[in-house]
Amino acid sequence: MKLLWLQASGCGGCTQSLLGDTARRGVLERLAGAGVDIAAHPALSEASGEEALAQLRAAADGSLAFDILCVEGALLRGPNGSGRFHMLSGSGEPMIEWVRRLAARARVVVAVGSCTAFGGIGAGGDNLTEACGLQFDGAEPGGLLGAGFRALGGLPVVNVAGCPIHADWLIDTLMAIAADAFTADDLDELQRPRFYAEQLVHHGCPKNEFYEFKASAQKLSDLGCLMENLGCKGTQAHADCNVRPWHGVGSCIRGGFTCIACTEPNFESPGHPFMETPKVAGIPTGLPLDMPKAWFVALAALSKSATPKRVRESATRDHPVMLPAGKKGTRS
Repeated sequence: MKLLWLQASGCGGCTQSLLGDTARRGVLERLAGAGVDIAAHPALSEASGEEALAQLRAAADGSLAFDILCVEGALLRGPNGSGRFHMLSGSGEPMIEWVRRLAARARVVVAVGSCTAFGGIGAGGDNLTEACGLQFDGAEPGGLLGAGFRALGGLPVVNVAGCPIHADWLIDTLMAIAADAFTADDLDELQRPRFYAEQLVHHGCPKNEFYEFKASAQKLSDLGCLMENLGCKGTQAHADCNVRPWHGVGSCIRGGFTCIACTEPNFESPGHPFMETPKVAGIPTGLPLDMPKAWFVALAALSKSATPKRVRESATRDHPVMLPAGKKGTRS
């Protein structure tokens, strides 16, 4: 299957994340083994300048057949819907017009990253550039292509959301598409692949013992749970970051930073600083998605009263203050 990749408005971080996955076989080798040929990519293709534009023109007019269109970056509709805030270099035409033409020719269209899925960072604040996603504007269906868009293969836009993406999320999606093993039933309500979006970042979190006893960190270097005071949204973010470590080794939380829910629409504008937890009467307003709020509040009070000393004291330190006790009669 031939793949075309366009970079719209963004930082290129999803491409960087993809290429950084060196823990196993290289990305290109894995995709080639699945039958995916990257025919055009701004960072990976040999063609550039007029030669690259000729490829895109041929794909847009139907003389160059291709199967998958990947778009990375937000789509800028401004000013006033003209798209002229982002012109495809050398073409004299707005990027959004190229995306529309190529999407109409593709068997599958994939949004690579939260910018392309929902608007992302580019749509933050007053959104003066009129940035949006391919088929969503924030959490609302629509975007550049419209809510009713379907690629030639029958699928809506496949939103591989993340800022940036986990390399495996995209590779696994492309491999399933190439094997003709990906259908609309494999997408959640925001059109994200279920294999990673039906889990929470909280699952597999290395701080879960501290979470269970509500032993909270006070600053980023602390070992404790980051939810109560430092804005962590791992209990609300759909992704498998801690079950499937990034590049085989880590995640934001494993690196000591909070989850900012980058796979969710509108994550870029939470209404409060990323590393602060908004509260009402001392209770966080953003509570876990996988349990009733009343249960969480009741269990939190009970958990705090039962917190082991080693967990309570380690929560506000950058290293454990004591190890778990051994059984009587054994060395610990």
